[in-house]
Amino acid sequence: MTRVKGGVISLKRRRNVLKQVKGYRFGRSNKEREAREAIAHAGAHAFAHRRDKKNDYRRLFTTRINAALRPLGLSYSKFIGMLKKENITLDRKILSQIAAERPEIFAKVVETARG
Repeated sequence: MTRVKGGVISLKRRRNVLKQVKGYRFGRSNKEREAREAIAHAGAHAFAHRRDKKNDYRRLFTTRINAALRPLGLSYSKFIGMLKKENITLDRKILSQIAAERPEIFAKVVETARG
């Protein structure tokens, strides 16, 4: 079998790896071995932090709803209980948007939940 030199493919692979780490600091941006390591770690963190972002937003929604409920004389947990009892199926994201952008409509939702 004839010998195949892998120069072109190796260069292509190296170029693609270094393109992915453009903007990284120190040797991670121009040394292939460090760049591969950086890509692996970045991928792991990106996966975990996509999950964390969902939790962060849910926490933000809860805080916004609670802040809008306090002047109306309610707490977040009691309000969510009322919604479930009345079978109102608005999710927390929508409720927080209504609370922030349209307080008068949010007040009507609260009155409906009170029954």
